[in-house]
Amino acid sequence: MSELILEIKNLKKYFPVKGSKATFVKAVDGVSLNMAKGEVLGLVGESGCGKSTLVSTVLNLTHPTEGEVIFDGKNIYTLGKREMRETRKNIQIVFQDPFWSLNPRMLVKDIIGEPLSVQTKLNNVEILEKISELLEMVGLPKDGAYKYPHEFSGGQRQRIAIARALSLMPKLVVLDEPTSSIDVISQAQILSLLDDLKEKFNLTYIVISHDLSVVSYMSDKIAVMYLGKLVEYGKTDLIFNSPKHPYTEALFAAIPDINTDNIEDMKTLEGNIPSSINPPEGCRFHTRCQYVCDVCKLKEPELIKLNDGRLIACHRYKN
Repeated sequence: MSELILEIKNLKKYFPVKGSKATFVKAVDGVSLNMAKGEVLGLVGESGCGKSTLVSTVLNLTHPTEGEVIFDGKNIYTLGKREMRETRKNIQIVFQDPFWSLNPRMLVKDIIGEPLSVQTKLNNVEILEKISELLEMVGLPKDGAYKYPHEFSGGQRQRIAIARALSLMPKLVVLDEPTSSIDVISQAQILSLLDDLKEKFNLTYIVISHDLSVVSYMSDKIAVMYLGKLVEYGKTDLIFNSPKHPYTEALFAAIPDINTDNIEDMKTLEGNIPSSINPPEGCRFHTRCQYVCDVCKLKEPELIKLNDGRLIACHRYKN
């Protein structure tokens, strides 16, 4: 068995509704999953399903309501300030839009060098040498260090963001929609770069994306979330070739392919996501599910393991 780097155990994150002490938004509601070192996990689901909240809670940017996150053998919620600071070196994030995630008033050398100044004991000369190495590593010229973010294209700015995230050589990198704000050609180049860097440094990635082609290309495993819950989790090729949960089926059926002539040929998921403040009784997806039956409306399905190794929360499948 591969060495685990991340264990998420029954993680919950509820946000109180303003003006009410007893009402909560159940953004993440009992999620459990594991990641091995060097693995790539794709997080997919509609907007509002809890993907970003799950990641921010895993990164300890927001404290959980309940549950544990074990990173590299340590429960990050029990660490002191000094230990958490050391842990943060090994967990970094590349944000969705490099235009907004890079300070426009800072030179590239200061943007990439900031983590090195804060987290290491390198002197100014050593930091500049490291910045040059990082720029070359992501395919940018050394003299780019003395330019501002607006002097670069969208794809180049994302390379700067990647260089900043990798400046401390972390073990886990979160990629939040890494290609959504750049053109198609740059997208392919960034995906290739991320793939090369993963192999070179044995990185572990969590990829959040609405673009299922990106998830399919990068991920070893996929976790499908719906209304704060994990509904299907398993190997990428297995789930893409044969989705089992009705929600996963609907997501993948909405992807256009070479045989799609017009928008009418595409299948869409009917209805809106129910409120996460007052989710439906039973299975949370039953209000939109084509296979709904009486038990779906009464009993919440447990996450069970199928013979092919995937985990699924659906009453159509039994242990």
